Amino acid sequence: MDDDSRTARWGQDTEIPLFVAALVFLAAYATRVLATGLPEFWRDLCWFVMLALWLVFVADYAVRWRLSGQGPRFVAGHVLLTVVVVLPLLRPLRIVPLYDEVQRGRGQPRVSLYARVISYAGLSTLILGFSGALTVYQVERGVPGTTMHTFGDAVWWAASTLSTVGYGDVVPVTVLGRAIAIVMMACGLALLGAVTGSFSGWLMRTFTRETDEGPPGS
Repeated sequence: MDDDSRTARWGQDTEIPLFVAALVFLAAYATRVLATGLPEFWRDLCWFVMLALWLVFVADYAVRWRLSGQGPRFVAGHVLLTVVVVLPLLRPLRIVPLYDEVQRGRGQPRVSLYARVISYAGLSTLILGFSGALTVYQVERGVPGTTMHTFGDAVWWAASTLSTVGYGDVVPVTVLGRAIAIVMMACGLALLGAVTGSFSGWLMRTFTRETDEGPPGS
């Protein structure tokens, strides 16, 4: 078995458990940020769970790197995997390969490319928006001059930022908060472009097929 086959096999065996671990990581982080009234023991437990899961993600990355036999080229060839190790809150974005693994295991036919792109982009937007709202709320909360007083304010800001509307009623005032905003605006443009482009392509393909087939009975 060559390096690529071993790497693919490892990915097939670990993708679903790691996705579940990513959801637990996100839940633990959300608990630390939002449940401010928790006893210190439970907050420390959430931190320990996050650290343990992050080490699991790092170990998975190291194994994939080792099995690939690519050396430093592995980083450039697996950008998404590298990003979600550095920023584990984005690990649920690995839903794309997870879906492929589930479909292969069930032997079901794949849905159309347009539907997949729209579904993945929509889910990625929700994950990115929730993670971004959590992170910015933690950074901005209690800062002098902040307009983000509640998590609801942070969610509203994330929605307007990802949609590139930017009402300006709730804005980050810290350097880190603004840096996160820049990333979210760039991701929002990419995700919206993927959704609108795929939807437009699907419409054009549908109308073209109907035109080619002609009216019934013709």
